[in-house]
Amino acid sequence: MARRGLGKGLDALIPTEIVSAASEGAQQIPISQILPNPSQPRGEMDDEKLNELAASIREHGVLQPLILTKEPDQDYYVLIAGERRLRASKLAGLESVPAIIRQANDQERLELALIENIQRENLTPLESAEAYQLLNDQFGLSHDQIAERVGKSRVAVTNTIRLLKLPEAVRKALKNGEISEGHGRALLSLASDKAQLAVLQTILAQGLNVRQTEELVRKYGGEKPAVSAPKAEKDAGVKEIENRLRLLLGTKVTLNHGKQGGTVVIHYYSDEELESLLRRFNA
Repeated sequence: MARRGLGKGLDALIPTEIVSAASEGAQQIPISQILPNPSQPRGEMDDEKLNELAASIREHGVLQPLILTKEPDQDYYVLIAGERRLRASKLAGLESVPAIIRQANDQERLELALIENIQRENLTPLESAEAYQLLNDQFGLSHDQIAERVGKSRVAVTNTIRLLKLPEAVRKALKNGEISEGHGRALLSLASDKAQLAVLQTILAQGLNVRQTEELVRKYGGEKPAVSAPKAEKDAGVKEIENRLRLLLGTKVTLNHGKQGGTVVIHYYSDEELESLLRRFNA
């Protein structure tokens, strides 16, 4: 069965016929010789699910081989993909696990670990954001290049990275599952940490969903217009044009329409997003 395509993904970096061949070319590697991937984007794991996987491994064994790389002139291996399987195998009491050995540099290790976790939907939004940021900072990948590799849109990658700008208390609530990524994106519209924290308390106290949070943010003063004079409610036609432009450009667009003309404000949240917009206009 064909696996879901994700950009270049594991299918491109590790061919499908290799990954699926658990009994063809996989070696039994002692767990004691496997070191964790230092670039592993995933942090905490659900203990209950990990124990369930360990129970399955005790009964059926490891059905899909891990992906390892061999350090030159060393007698140990470094894990590239299969963190959950490795941890569960330790819990199951296994001494060795099936693995495929391949060469990979630091960037490929991070990419493969990131892609595997995204394909299995194992990463939290903040873990994804930190991994994207690392690919950008340490390896110089643009948001467009990251998006291509992980099978996301460039806007999705940029918006996820922006979550790292949230105050620590908001990031903690997001990490603990008290709020969702949608809540976090809504809070980013507020100009100050103080305002974000105040709205966070309301979200938690009243159990607001994302749509209710977005409405509260608008009332609270998120993304206020630059001029201080009060403005009339935008008519439906103006809002429709804003929505069409937003879908066309993949970012927020504000239309200020008046009798003698008006302005179109295109919002962007990083240099990468600005460059992408410029390329669209030059196309």
